Amino acid sequence: MALVPLPPTAAAARTRALELARCRLTVLSGPERGKERLVSGGVFQIGRAPENDLVLNDDTVSRQHCLITHEPKGYLLKDLGSTSGTLLDGAEIKEAYLKPGAIITLGKVELKARPFRERLELAPSDSPRFGELVGKSVAMRELFGLLQRLAATEEPVLISGEAGTGKDALARAIHAASPRASKPFVVGSCGVGVGTLLESELFGHEKGAFAGATALRQGAFELAHGGTLWLDDVAELPLEVQPKVLRVLEQRTLRRIGGHKDVRVDVRVLAGCERPLRHEVERGKFSKDLWFRLALVPVELPPLRERREDVPMLVEALLERLSAQSATRAPLRLTAPVLEALSRHDWPGNVRELRDVLERAASVARPAASDELGPSALPLLYAGASGVTRADEGAAGLPAFVAAQSYRATRAEWEAAFEQRYVTWLLERHEGNISAAARGADMDRKYLHKLLKKHGLHPSGRKEP
Repeated sequence: MALVPLPPTAAAARTRALELARCRLTVLSGPERGKERLVSGGVFQIGRAPENDLVLNDDTVSRQHCLITHEPKGYLLKDLGSTSGTLLDGAEIKEAYLKPGAIITLGKVELKARPFRERLELAPSDSPRFGELVGKSVAMRELFGLLQRLAATEEPVLISGEAGTGKDALARAIHAASPRASKPFVVGSCGVGVGTLLESELFGHEKGAFAGATALRQGAFELAHGGTLWLDDVAELPLEVQPKVLRVLEQRTLRRIGGHKDVRVDVRVLAGCERPLRHEVERGKFSKDLWFRLALVPVELPPLRERREDVPMLVEALLERLSAQSATRAPLRLTAPVLEALSRHDWPGNVRELRDVLERAASVARPAASDELGPSALPLLYAGASGVTRADEGAAGLPAFVAAQSYRATRAEWEAAFEQRYVTWLLERHEGNISAAARGADMDRKYLHKLLKKHGLHPSGRKEP
């Protein structure tokens, strides 16, 4: 199954219908007569060996006899150097495109090929969750509806989106919902470097292949055998490495650096990129053939600023995870005004930035006698955020934003204001008893002394004269 490329202006994750190119194979003769298979995943191999997608138990069929690949023009049948050859409608071929009703002959076995197209209507998912991703917005539920169908297939998926939108989490969710869930999920970083370092990361190396190669190393493709390979930052692949990746995807074999034999690999590939890969193809920075092989199904994760209605649900989910990581603490809660302020923020770092500020709040800004954060915590939660208005500043007594002041300086000012206000409140609550205040805030006593000295405060919370 393969997604017919959409117009450049259409995002696959936002469409309500998908047109899928498919090819059904039916065995007409031999021991597997009547067996049917759907060509999926972009590459489909036929032969006698157990690792083939369609196994034909007939001695006249070679172990790896032929394969079918999905190309821009249609489904292409290729002979793999078989002993008896591959015939298409009675004529021997090395490679040829399939037509509806075509008869493929492999030794004494005949198959019928039926390429066709199917239009799938996609409704938004009823669930606001897919793996660790959450969202009740229409954009996210449409994405979840698409991925719930795709997860069960072998299709490569190209996941694009800004930094911090959750591409890695989405790849893991697809793997967890797939038939390969019990097999490895391996990350292959395409931005680790160039030359030998990158090729070793992806394809592995033999002992002594180069200086420093003191032992055999399996690469990401080999480690992911049977499971899913997540090619992170795929747009960073150097041009000279791209044909080698394409070769592994098409032939399902690789050769380690310094190696002399082919290693068979069976992986489902998911790839991620921040910038549209189509643009890199147009600029000549990325192989068109590799792009087509990776982008059979392109999906796009929307930035958080385009789905602000999801912020409260994200906050709840992230705080639950933080609480699970700290068994001694109850979940942190945010008041309605704080949630509203967070929802107004543009979040240039997306979900990752939101997670970071909540982690900081859980570890530093937790009140002594409550698990709820109100507006007084905004300096720490929301330093420099455009969503905090002057009304918020006046209500919380916070520093004002200055256009000429840098983000770093503004953040330092807000954090200093928070520290002073929090320590003053904490010591007043504990009547100047530093030990009790430190215990109540789950803070090291020496660190509390350090904050007192930093802000020139008496134990009573008053400023030093």
